[in-house]
Amino acid sequence: MPHIVMAHCTALPGREDALARYIAELAAAVRKEAGNEGFEVFQKPEVERGWTMIERYRDRNAFEVHLAKPHTKVFNEALENLVEGGASDVNELAPVCQPDDAAPGVRGIDHVGVTVPDIEAASDFLTRAFGARTLYDVLPADADPMEGDEVEHQLGIPKGARIEHMRLMRIGASANIEMFRIANADQADAAGLADYGLQHIALYVDDMGAAVERLSQAGGVLLSDPHPLAGVEGGERNSGVYARAPWGMLIELISTPDGIDYPADCSMPRWKPKPNS
Repeated sequence: MPHIVMAHCTALPGREDALARYIAELAAAVRKEAGNEGFEVFQKPEVERGWTMIERYRDRNAFEVHLAKPHTKVFNEALENLVEGGASDVNELAPVCQPDDAAPGVRGIDHVGVTVPDIEAASDFLTRAFGARTLYDVLPADADPMEGDEVEHQLGIPKGARIEHMRLMRIGASANIEMFRIANADQADAAGLADYGLQHIALYVDDMGAAVERLSQAGGVLLSDPHPLAGVEGGERNSGVYARAPWGMLIELISTPDGIDYPADCSMPRWKPKPNS
């Protein structure tokens, strides 16, 4: 069962900037904890110098592990001289009225898998075009490749094929991208919209012009200029465009600042990544 807590603290006069730095450092560290599923930071407009942090952990044990982390101890010790009362006010939250937007026990898309000819080059493109971050190598390039009958059976790859490099990346508050470099196998060109199966990923952008320019400078190729969206997705400022990554994969940029004209029988709104700031 997830363990969720909400922590409040109010900076002492003149210590606002120092507290902000400590909170930013803590948030970056906690989000990398294996048991952390979310760490959101808010300022409280109605409380001068007030901050609120909402933290979600896999379970209570993961929260206990978090409390024992060096970065947590450093933060809590620093609060003694940074906030009113010398500590944050922590309250446990119990989730209720959970959204009925998936089957019981199913959360949603964790990652999409992409095979590329060169993971370093693909990583460079995704970073330059979209600000993607490398999380870790599942299989480092200098490790023994994954191959053999068991791997072929488990992953459905051709006889004799071998996986030589795997990396996980992430773009903002969205699903992860798992990249593979596979050798010793016949490989088709990247899929197009008319092909069966997964054929593109789409990224939500706030500034279409800036996103298009950045993608192009990183080596992507636009299929057209940005165009209006159709049907219920239409709107004066809503737009989209398709492009190909340097290895041929289709990538769509989409922006819907004017919202969606949802039909009356729509069961729930489409998911949209939260802003990064």
